[in-house]
Amino acid sequence: MSTVTEQVRSHVESKPGVHFNALAADLDIATGQAQYHLRKLRRAGDVVAEEIQGKTHYYSREYGPWERRVLAFARRETARTILLHLLEADSLSADELTDRLGVARSTVSWHVSALADAEILEKSYGERGRVVVALTEPDETQRLLAAVRPSLTDRLIDRFTRLVDDGLAAATDGG
Repeated sequence: MSTVTEQVRSHVESKPGVHFNALAADLDIATGQAQYHLRKLRRAGDVVAEEIQGKTHYYSREYGPWERRVLAFARRETARTILLHLLEADSLSADELTDRLGVARSTVSWHVSALADAEILEKSYGERGRVVVALTEPDETQRLLAAVRPSLTDRLIDRFTRLVDDGLAAATDGG
């Protein structure tokens, strides 16, 4: 196997859930070159690709579908922060998450819904019909979070999305 193919494989193994653009940027290889080597590794069964929330993420084959979803969301700063808060508190209301994160309620709602759809957390209704969220597999989530650090690109995109969302929320609230 070529040196570049080995570099791509090694990168996917060391950064489970890495998405395509981050992989190409981290390895400083052209888009076409990244596509070629990833396709080669996928055909050989060495790498698994999965599209999650509009991004294709890459994993070594040791991870199952639920683990792949957790790893993908752990690469997104806001989703990761929600998961970390839930590890600390067991369960939180959506209002408590909004206060802890300091973001618009709609941002928390969007991420909570995406995490619930991925079966990473579950929503229930507490007193007065308020949404309460808790992790479905706290121990496994904690183990997987330890394997991931969001890239600079992931963090910048997430912060830009927060900024736009907060601006839209302020405009809607008349502020």
